[in-house]
Amino acid sequence: MTKLFTLTILLLGAMLLFGSFSGCMNSGSNPDDENLIQVRDRVLTVLEFNQAFEIAKTAYPHNLRFEPDDFKNAQLRLLNQLMVEMIILERAEELGLYISDEEVKEAAAEIKKDYPEDTFEKTLLEFAVSYESWETRLKNRLLMEKVVDRELKDQIVINPEDIAEYYKKNFKTKEPDTDQTANIKDINEMIIKHLRREKTEEAYKKWIKEIKQQYNIEINSSQWEKISGSHYREEENPETLNTTNE
Repeated sequence: MTKLFTLTILLLGAMLLFGSFSGCMNSGSNPDDENLIQVRDRVLTVLEFNQAFEIAKTAYPHNLRFEPDDFKNAQLRLLNQLMVEMIILERAEELGLYISDEEVKEAAAEIKKDYPEDTFEKTLLEFAVSYESWETRLKNRLLMEKVVDRELKDQIVINPEDIAEYYKKNFKTKEPDTDQTANIKDINEMIIKHLRREKTEEAYKKWIKEIKQQYNIEINSSQWEKISGSHYREEENPETLNTTNE
């Protein structure tokens, strides 16, 4: 995942998960205050979605707004992503999982080390996002990862047969070279990493499809039509947590 996209993903939710997932119900005559998504007591307003989309667009080509179909697809991807995040955070509460301050500090340091001095904070300021809000978003992302790891870890099994089959298909037919022979350990690690990612993605799709059935998810179809110009249809919903620019 690129550095820009990593930061964009963390930024777009900073203003969302910090306030709107607190369980408070929104009311009022202002359309921006209308709920767009509700999962149990967690709500996301129209305004919060629009703010998130403004940031999410930075991960797309600059001509996105001139491509109507791509624009609508980007909106739908974000809607689905935020919906899935709300579900996973709800699941975290059920499992009693949490992220410590130390875990947040370590993750933040790992992200910021790729940025020259002060440029990370300046980037946040460009998006009008406080460091505290960004850190809250990071904490939620870490919590989501912990939930997925907890739920899927027993399903991700890589055995010697898997490694041998992958090696046969991707390496054995190629001419061996000195570097390949010398780095057989690195090759095995690469294969295991690839297989783990592949199996995790497959297991995740099945898991998220099943867990979505356990929650009452409400989409404000009238507000969604105003935002996207089209009706919301559940079958359009991709089953992935992250579907853009990875």
